Formats: sequence, structure tokens, C-alpha cells
Amino acid sequence: MRIIGIACAGIVLCLSAFGCSAADKVQNKISCSDVCNRYKDCLDKDYDVDGCTSRCENNANNNQDKDRTLDMCNTCINDRSCSSAVFNCTDDCGGIVP
Repeated sequence: MRIIGIACAGIVLCLSAFGCSAADKVQNKISCSDVCNRYKDCLDKDYDVDGCTSRCENNANNNQDKDRTLDMCNTCINDRSCSSAVFNCTDDCGGIVP
């Protein structure tokens, strides 16, 4: 009985470790999608959101600085109007969207 409990605890720990890894990728995807969609909504109705999201995800997953920039951009634009985001978040969002 004790061995079963230890085995169950090991399985839970393994699933938790994999779950954290997957959450990071999902977080990048959500943030990238949010930033790219916001650019489309505010500046260019014909903007390629899927292409932007793919580029953004690849850059953020391969580079900690890009990931940090993505987080700063997403935080900056989150509760702002389009005009406020354009004027206040250009530095934070540079390199993620054109």
C-alpha cells in the first residue's frame, strides 16, 4: 500500500513538471495573440495576426529578452485605449509588432 502511495506521488510530481512547461508556452501564445490582435484593431485592419503570432511565439520562446519584452508590452497595452497604447507603449512593444 505504501508503494502505491509513493508511486502516485511520483506521478503527480511528473505531471506537475510537464504542466508548468506547457503553461509557459500557452502564456506566450495568449500574450502574442493579444498583442498582435491589438495591433490589428488599433492600427491595421488587414494585419496578418497569424503570422505575427507565429513570429512572436518563436522569438519569445527562443529568447528570454524577447519573452520579457512581450510581457512588458502586454502589460502596457492591457488596459489602455488604442491611442494611449500607441503613444505610451511604443518602446515596450518595439520588435514584437512593426
